[in-house]
Amino acid sequence: MQRIQLDKDIQPLSEFRANIASFIDKIQKTKRPLVITQHGKSAAVILAVSEYEQLVDRLELLTDIQVAENQLNKGEGIDHKDVKNQILGNLNE
Repeated sequence: MQRIQLDKDIQPLSEFRANIASFIDKIQKTKRPLVITQHGKSAAVILAVSEYEQLVDRLELLTDIQVAENQLNKGEGIDHKDVKNQILGNLNE
């Protein structure tokens, strides 16, 4: 995902409502999120679907890594040799 450009990617809700189609096109082309403000405060972020999916994938991967690190720190990991032998044993059956 591209970084937000503060001078281009923050729009008031009224401007967004008046030009929805052009903002959607811009989001699709630039791959940058659009921040919508309401009453002068940030209210929503709009992303291209592909950018959202990538964001969710990254979050899931980071969560899996964190869970694995916690398990290893608790001594719940399995030695590489043991896993390799288990997998090879299953393949040979």
